[in-house]
Amino acid sequence: MDFDAIVVGSGISGGWVAKELCERGLRTLMIERGRHVNHRKDYLDFSPPWELPNRGLVPEDEVKEHYAIQGTSYAFNAGTKQFWVKDSEHPYSTPDDRSFLWYRGYHLGGRSLTWARQTYRFSDIDFSANKKDGHGVDWPIRYADISPWYDRVERFAGISGASEGLEQLPDGQFLQPMDLNCAEHAFKERLEKQHPTRRVTIGRCANLSEPTEEHIKLGRGPCQLRSVCDRGCGYGAYFSTLSSTLPAAQRTGNLTVITDTIVESLDYDHAKRRVSGVRVMDTNTKQRRSYQARVVFVCASTIPTAQILLASRSEYFPDGLANRSGAVGRYLMDHVQGVGAIGTMPGFLDRYYYGRRPTGIYIPRYANVTEDNSAQFVRGYGFQGKGERPSWDRGIDQVGIGAGLKQGLRDPGPWQMVLFGFTEMLPRADNRVTLHATRKDQWGIPLVHIDCTHGENDLKLAAQAKQDAQDMLNVAGCENVRSLFPQVSPPGSSVHEMGTARMGRDPATSVLNAHNQAHDVPNLFVTDGSCMTSSGCANPSLTYMALSARAANHAADRLASGEL
Repeated sequence: MDFDAIVVGSGISGGWVAKELCERGLRTLMIERGRHVNHRKDYLDFSPPWELPNRGLVPEDEVKEHYAIQGTSYAFNAGTKQFWVKDSEHPYSTPDDRSFLWYRGYHLGGRSLTWARQTYRFSDIDFSANKKDGHGVDWPIRYADISPWYDRVERFAGISGASEGLEQLPDGQFLQPMDLNCAEHAFKERLEKQHPTRRVTIGRCANLSEPTEEHIKLGRGPCQLRSVCDRGCGYGAYFSTLSSTLPAAQRTGNLTVITDTIVESLDYDHAKRRVSGVRVMDTNTKQRRSYQARVVFVCASTIPTAQILLASRSEYFPDGLANRSGAVGRYLMDHVQGVGAIGTMPGFLDRYYYGRRPTGIYIPRYANVTEDNSAQFVRGYGFQGKGERPSWDRGIDQVGIGAGLKQGLRDPGPWQMVLFGFTEMLPRADNRVTLHATRKDQWGIPLVHIDCTHGENDLKLAAQAKQDAQDMLNVAGCENVRSLFPQVSPPGSSVHEMGTARMGRDPATSVLNAHNQAHDVPNLFVTDGSCMTSSGCANPSLTYMALSARAANHAADRLASGEL
């Protein structure tokens, strides 16, 4: 046996699994399809704008030719371009009339280098939602099962936030919260006066406001409020695989990392009911080989994980490994985006703020929690937002010319409040990932085909969230309140893909059990977003981390006892 464990993928989930397994003494191989990235050395976070190519812009012709999808992300620029795939080299397909925005980064650390770092716990309202309203299968766990693991990952990752005592948004192990600014304080006071059950809090984020001794031992320092996180952080101030879980795993001496290696499929030994090999291809030489281990974790991200499982066909699993239920690739979810509003907050013109805080405000879900909307829709939505004074770049689309315009832009603009809705998306079997019947990529691997739409309930939630955003800004005294978006964005926009290998209680309707272990293949675990049984409305990365740590320790226990 080559290794005790193999971890496919080096993003947030893969990093956590590798750390936990290595710390349990297991010889672990991490396989990453993308290139190697050196923490600190390969980042451009210390480059001022005038040292970036084209002052940080990517030429339009280059975006059109190579980054048609990736280039639409708010975080795509010359300082981050290295962390996005070229769409021209990594195609996928969708139906002509149903687009899906798939944002990707193929490199060590994956999207943990470019994530938005918002970290919220799911609650029992989320874990029991499917059972309550009948959409999707019941989660096989409840909040009490995962709460200790939320504690564990929050302490290690370092989460800045404030406790609120809310049922729908459980509190955690927080570092010092960052401060609301004056406009946000005013918004909070006015909104909560009019709507006492709607809470405004500072966004919980994976940036170190005050590092602990454990963080410092890993070489991590406090956030410098630069807000260039998307380029990577030389201070290690935000949680990523490269700043946190990878060095923790490496210091055990149990970790082996290989990059530039695509996992094509998994071999299955029916007599032993086990994954017997991981088939890989070198992305540069296209040479193939196979690795063996006692246990295999697939953490390649929601869509690639489905791709690997679907490609792992055998006599016993003709529709893909661990796919007796037919659920592999199905129930793809995201959060509905393209919902929000902006308004001007009068006053406070003698006040400003220091630095570029890496988080904003958060309004936890209230729909169908403290307010009854059940006659209109099921589930709910939350809001992220911020108060700020726009800089000189507001003049880009401002009417004017000459010295008068320039002089006016020397001072900060008026305070603005902006809200972005994140609405829950129900799991539907027809939202799915399949393998293209004829088209293949440059390595001869079938392309991913993604067919996903928003359902009726999803759109009702989005419409109400859009109206609520404008109403809340008006209640808070904002002026010139208007919608930010003409319509909801295509699925994929929130970069919260979930649900293609869901957990469940019944092997006939789900892929994974309560410990992220395949019902039919005991040494196969999946802990990335594909395991999610419902999407909730909160950012899901913290839940991936907790489930990954929990599953890794479950596997280590079973290996130690001889059950695996």
